[in-house]
Formats: sequence, structure tokens, C-alpha cells
Amino acid sequence: MSRAWTLAALFVAASPSAAAAQHDGHAMHDEAINTFVLVDQLEWQSGRGAEGISWDARGWIGGDRDRLWLRTEGTGDGGRLHTGDVQALYGRAISPWWDVVAGVRQDVRPGAAQAWAAFGIQGLAPYRIEIEATGYLGASGRTQLRLEAEYELLITNRLVLQPLIETDLSGQDDPARGVGAGLSAIDAGLRLRYEIRRELAPYAGVTWHRTFFGTAGHAEAAGQPPGGARAVVGLRCWL
Repeated sequence: MSRAWTLAALFVAASPSAAAAQHDGHAMHDEAINTFVLVDQLEWQSGRGAEGISWDARGWIGGDRDRLWLRTEGTGDGGRLHTGDVQALYGRAISPWWDVVAGVRQDVRPGAAQAWAAFGIQGLAPYRIEIEATGYLGASGRTQLRLEAEYELLITNRLVLQPLIETDLSGQDDPARGVGAGLSAIDAGLRLRYEIRRELAPYAGVTWHRTFFGTAGHAEAAGQPPGGARAVVGLRCWL
């Protein structure tokens, strides 16, 4: 999520194809199909003895009320994938700035592939804080909750500071994937980007990752640090 998401929503809401038209005294929504793709993070991370790539991208296709949302994020290095998932969600607008979503998530790594049912809400909260809250239900009654909040501070017309925090919680212990019950991990980041164009912006920043409780225990047992800070450089783009 980002200001690009907001700009896209404004474009769709304001365009003639998305505006409600009056016909025989009744409001009608145009059925024109629009698309939007945002690569919010495509970056190289380095720190705490670990280096690799990380990505976070999303997009949608649909009208002003009903859309198909696609999300993907993951990490890897040296041609090896460490974490990765893809989500396909049906989204329904319940207000000008909020959608409810439901669909599926497919985990590729870590461990064996696993599918989840997904449901949640996303949108723009007061003070222009962008929120995603998504719950997941997997095999054997496994549950997860992912919360993400993001804000964009315009320093100049082209220089933007982007704080972001993401939290994962798990209902059950899953040793095969190195996940413990309860609060699993927190990822926080601070990225400063320069918008060459609104659609294209290189950035640099710092991120902080920390695992907790059972997840931290699994990490330590595998010889991995429970967390730490990393420097990042990357590119953000949308179309």
C-alpha cells in the first residue's frame, strides 16, 4: 500500500468510467474495467551477516466496486528462495476508502507449499495511514493474522519518507516452517525515495526484523539470529 494506491483510487473514483451515472432517477455504476500494479518494494538488503533480495507487490483489475486483487511478497538470495507467497483476493468496496477482501494465499517457502483461505479489510484510516488486516485459515485448523500499517510523509514534491510496520501472529506452533504460536515476527522499515516520476522512484533506507517467542526459539535452533537491522536500496514503481 502507498500513495500510489491512493492516487489510483482517486483516479478511478473521479474518472467518468467510475462515476455513478443517473438513469431514470437511479444511480448506476459504470462497468468499465481498470487495472493497477504497484511494486512497492524491490530491494537489496544487507545486514546482520545476511544479504539478499526482497519484494512486495500488489495489483488489481476490476471496476469501482468489485476487483480482483493480487499480492505477492518474499525474500531470497543467490538464486534461492527463502520465503514467498502469492494471494488472489476478491475485493468489494464498502466505502470510498475501504475494501473487504476474501480469497486464497499460496505459500511457496519456507517448507512445503501450503494453501490458506484469506479474508480481511484494507484501506485508508484517519491521518492517511494505510492499513491491511488479513486473517488466514489453513490445514488442520491453523490460523494466522497479518497486520500492516504504512504512512507517507512528503518532505518535498519528489522526496518522500515512508515508515512501515508489519506484524505476524500465529494460532499454532509450526516447527516445519519455523513458526511459533503467538506473536511471530515484527518487520519495520523507514525508506526515503526520490520520485523521478510519480511512477518511478529509487529509494534507500533501513529495516528492522525481530522474531518472538517460539519463532525466535526455532530461529536460534537453526543457527539464525532472532532479528536485527538491515540497510536497503531499491526501486519502487507503479503503472
